[in-house]
Amino acid sequence: MRVIVVGAGEVGYHVADKLSTEQHDVVVVDIAADRLDYVQSHLDVAVVEGSGASPLVLKRAGVESAGLLVAVTSIDEVNLVSCMMARGRSDLLKVARVSNPEFYDEGGHLHPEVFGVDLMINPERELALETFRLLQSTAATDVADFAGGAVQLVGLVVTEAAPIAGRTLADIGREEGRRALLTVAIERDGKTMVPTGATRVRVGDHVYVVADKDEIPRALELCGHEHAELKRVMLAGGSVETIYLARLLQQHNVQAVILVEDRARAQELAEMLEKALVLNGDATDVELLELEGVGGMDAFVALTEYDEKNILSSLVAKHAGTKQVITLVNKSDYVPLALHIGLDAAVSPRLSAANAILRYVRRGSITRVATFKDSDAEVISVVVSSSSPLVGRPLAKVDFPKNAIIAAIVRNETVIVPRGGDSLAPGDTAVVFALADAVAKVTKLFPS
Repeated sequence: MRVIVVGAGEVGYHVADKLSTEQHDVVVVDIAADRLDYVQSHLDVAVVEGSGASPLVLKRAGVESAGLLVAVTSIDEVNLVSCMMARGRSDLLKVARVSNPEFYDEGGHLHPEVFGVDLMINPERELALETFRLLQSTAATDVADFAGGAVQLVGLVVTEAAPIAGRTLADIGREEGRRALLTVAIERDGKTMVPTGATRVRVGDHVYVVADKDEIPRALELCGHEHAELKRVMLAGGSVETIYLARLLQQHNVQAVILVEDRARAQELAEMLEKALVLNGDATDVELLELEGVGGMDAFVALTEYDEKNILSSLVAKHAGTKQVITLVNKSDYVPLALHIGLDAAVSPRLSAANAILRYVRRGSITRVATFKDSDAEVISVVVSSSSPLVGRPLAKVDFPKNAIIAAIVRNETVIVPRGGDSLAPGDTAVVFALADAVAKVTKLFPS
């Protein structure tokens, strides 16, 4: 399928990278020649210089034969007009990145169908939702829900206190019995692998566990973490992400304390968020953070516009004893760095937006897609159809793609961690972990 990606920034680059890896014919459009040079030198894609809002530029990119248009520049109006230029194509899926909340207001007069948009993605809101899920799972570095929330994927770092440290997955599995949880991947020394029963867990490993939601507390225990109830959270920064997250916290009766450096912006947020305590101050001021009791907070979330300030303030909060620290990172190179220097979790607007876009692009049998912040791995939730070649066959006898694993099966609201003798049935929801080189092969096994 031909895919046109308008915008060669962080979001556009990540979407183009994922879709080109899956053998789609990707064309990236941008007005900045230097960005296009970078994209072309790193990805197997074509590029077209020019505005995505121009019908002539879109024609040069091959919009007439495309199956998907993804407009993800940093300017809402350009993204919407790009989709409008192609609204006559009913067979073309059109996705637009739109941050302005007015476009989502039910009482407003601007609706997606006016612009011919099939899906509008708000990166700031997607990031706030992901951050809130992380806050609910305390020690998790990654969290994703599948099958309506019945199944969760969590990323956890193995601590020295972890009872699984130094043991093989086979030994752990025998002791845990038929618990609905499975380690689907381990990130070690910068490399992600699909483990086997003989794989031995080490302290410092970054493990990814797929489990029944009720088993998540047990997963935390096995990796050496304690479950903590969320009552008070400190947020740094007056960004849009801060507003979205503060409102989510308010809805769940969690006290939010917000530090905003700009006095006028602090006053603005205080008026918008009546239940939050908004303070005027610099989030990197060690004395101020200690004075406001950052060490006694259940969590600290750095959401300023500057990556360096987010990382520095997070380190201060971590040093002060805050139970959980989450850091917003815009630059892709900083994501693994944030974890390696001791921060609990990093969130990225580009990845949050890309996840939502990929989930929509792979409609049909695929209902959910989640990507990892520091690897090319994905977890895919898919409804099994009767035409799948896997139906009715014991998984031990299935020639499943290398670097992929069926992590869970949801059948009639029951979560099953599959063994070799289990098989798939039509109507099941299968949750599949796959490294990048196996994604395309996996999706072919689950036709709609």
